[in-house]
Amino acid sequence: MNRLHKIAINLVFLLTTCIAFAQEKIIIKNTDDITQDATAYVLNKVQNANSIKGSHFFFEKGVYHFYPDKGLEKFCYISNHKDVFVKTAFPLIGKKNIVINGGGSTFIFHGKMIPFLVEDGNNIKIKNVEIDWATSFHSEGKVIDKDLKEHTFDVKFSEEYPYEIRNEQVYFIKEYYEHNLGQTILFDEKRRAVAFNTEISTPISTKQKGTVQYQIESINYKYTQDRKDLTLRKIGLKDRIKVKEIKPGVLRFYNHKKALPPIGSILTTKGAQGENRVAPALRIKNTDSFLCQNVTIFNAGGMGLIAENSSNITLTNLVITPSKGKVVSTTADATHFVGCRGKIEIRNSFFENQLDDAVNIHGTYQEVVNVEGKHTLGIRMGHHQQEGFIIGKENDTIGLVRLDDSFSPYQTLTIATIKVINSRYQLITFKEEIPAVIKSGDLIENLSAYPEVVIEKNTFRGNRARGLLLSTPKKTLVKDNYFHTEMEAILIPVESGKWFESGSQSNLTIVGNIFEDCNHGGHSRGLIRLVTDDDNQNYAFSNITIENNIFKSFDNLILEIANTDGLKFIGNTILKTETFPMLYPDNPAFRIKSSRDIIFHNNDYKGNASQIIQKDVTIGELSFQ
Repeated sequence: MNRLHKIAINLVFLLTTCIAFAQEKIIIKNTDDITQDATAYVLNKVQNANSIKGSHFFFEKGVYHFYPDKGLEKFCYISNHKDVFVKTAFPLIGKKNIVINGGGSTFIFHGKMIPFLVEDGNNIKIKNVEIDWATSFHSEGKVIDKDLKEHTFDVKFSEEYPYEIRNEQVYFIKEYYEHNLGQTILFDEKRRAVAFNTEISTPISTKQKGTVQYQIESINYKYTQDRKDLTLRKIGLKDRIKVKEIKPGVLRFYNHKKALPPIGSILTTKGAQGENRVAPALRIKNTDSFLCQNVTIFNAGGMGLIAENSSNITLTNLVITPSKGKVVSTTADATHFVGCRGKIEIRNSFFENQLDDAVNIHGTYQEVVNVEGKHTLGIRMGHHQQEGFIIGKENDTIGLVRLDDSFSPYQTLTIATIKVINSRYQLITFKEEIPAVIKSGDLIENLSAYPEVVIEKNTFRGNRARGLLLSTPKKTLVKDNYFHTEMEAILIPVESGKWFESGSQSNLTIVGNIFEDCNHGGHSRGLIRLVTDDDNQNYAFSNITIENNIFKSFDNLILEIANTDGLKFIGNTILKTETFPMLYPDNPAFRIKSSRDIIFHNNDYKGNASQIIQKDVTIGELSFQ
């Protein structure tokens, strides 16, 4: 057989293989009988998609409505959300090689739906689509008056935000959903961003201590309880704020204990914490290779994207921004990643005005309850929004952690099996014997479930809370981004005390970014902050480089460092702005404690801090250069 013959045979084989495994193309037409409620039609197509070859869904450009009445119903445990029954038209469950191409269409959802529910998938792509809701999961009103003597203020709500008052409490009525006042924050209408120093006025004081109780203290629990769960958190509290309608659309608020909000500011409200995260736009779970490209999310009843136990996630040209003249986009984080691995890439994206962080990447701590034999541990979820989360899979490496002693594991074990008993309690069997030194209250973390991260050429602005929260020991690059956030631009935490979020950040490079007037909400914090929940001198973070960035700040504190072994701050420029008045003129530019091997070199400081470096007794000689 000559060489040309062999090549011909190989080409025929390749062509045949490509044809055999070519994706089927499904065109969704822009016709009234589909677009007025596309739920049932799309659901049928998705459920019958080819699970071997895969399917390419292409929507003719248009506006497609999706209603829950004919959607697939599924109960979902969703990290950092309320666990609820939700409905969807896109149950991408157990699917491979799926493309959802919106063709530039707008998908409008109604009520408590998850637009894209992706579970146990492989090679899933969602692109070229706008996601919005017919009625938002939050409400916005303008402060139009206040009475200093009576300490009341008036807010005008447009017809877009129907409400009713029950027992002097306001409830905003949506399609298939409602929310009370709950969590609130002020926005600046002109800047279209969180208001300067909003912390002096918000959150609105919705609760106060109760005055009448009987025998509450006699109730005892055998096991540790989460006092923040949706039942126990109500004990000992009663309503404080009172609401009265002055005229249709105008509400007067009484009994607020903070400063009255400025006239002209926008009061945003999304309902009670723990109850108000019910419908993220994209939910990704146990999926490998996920691409989100050219997608715009205008609103969501929770996060824009939440990914759990997934790998190799790419977000490019993802836009999260308010719609229709609103000041709020999603009611929680723009993006959030829990227990993910492989690589997370976020590039050329734009996140603004969401009511929580832009990006949060972390693992989970779970608490040791008991030892069952030589190989099995009983563990519990520490936070109620971790319920149902499975920490790993067979052959994953689990670290045993006692934070009083070290942020690093004192021993590692390999998962054999995980048996779910209930939403809070699981039995994990390991291939090795459990060490004798383990005790109840120790924590476990999955050392196999941390990703490498690239966050490059993005804009993060106008939102409540932080820009990035990073908790992974794997290589992380934060490059050429713009930050304008209400709290820290970058928080590097170990949040073991409340959220049970694991991951001691190492190998992090922050280079070429612009930080402009961050931390304007009223907190005394660094623009970049490394901090742990545990008050000790153990090292949690290492190999951090902050290089060639520009910090433009109205206030003094630029960098807070704690529990860090190795940080370089090199070639950065620090400029003073006049955008806002200083809130904390006595702060230093840099605050450092419980750390070592900290280097400042070749930086240009043009700020106003009278003290450049403030350090504790654990720090040796250190000078700013």
